[in-house]
Amino acid sequence: MSNLIHWLPFLRDGAIVTIRITLMAGVVAMLLSVLSGIGRLSTVPPIRWLASTYIEFFRASSLLVLLFWVYFALPIAGLELTKTWSAVLAIGLNIGAYGGEIVRSAVLAVPNGQYEASTALNLKPMQRFFRIVLPQAFIRMLPPMGNLWIEMLKSTSLVFFITMADLTYEAMILRNNYYNDTPLIFGLLLVIYYLLSSCVSFTVRLLERKFSVWR
Repeated sequence: MSNLIHWLPFLRDGAIVTIRITLMAGVVAMLLSVLSGIGRLSTVPPIRWLASTYIEFFRASSLLVLLFWVYFALPIAGLELTKTWSAVLAIGLNIGAYGGEIVRSAVLAVPNGQYEASTALNLKPMQRFFRIVLPQAFIRMLPPMGNLWIEMLKSTSLVFFITMADLTYEAMILRNNYYNDTPLIFGLLLVIYYLLSSCVSFTVRLLERKFSVWR
């Protein structure tokens, strides 16, 4: 028990870093998801091609290799980022590519009757999209986006490989100092990740409940 009390401040500091990276990368990922998802539906060929290339390339890329490339290779090309921004950029680019497909499929899932009704009401294309299509697509995006946020949270453990003091890094330091307590340390690590993931799931359920009232 005395060891556990001693470990908690280290794991707390690591959890704060993990949460911060998740939130920052999440902003980047959601922005790229919306842009690439809508871009794939564009009637302008260059925009559609650019969005498709981004999605296909970064979905097929290993996140760990991408993280190494951003942190170790970009400085050679003249662009040096901090560990935090390297992690945010790599995770945001990778997760955003998956999110782009979620956005695209959610928009396509809106019934054609909604488009026809909005056209009959003489709404302009932008009005039709933001007032009719997007609110309905948003509801459909929530469950898979929630899964994506959980996946992004777990992916932050990879920043351990660029020696960033996240939750996994702190657990590994404790494990090196208290080798005999390895099962307890990693068991505690699993519990913390579970609690953080549960917070994401709970938030998504609240959003679903709030935005599904009209249905």
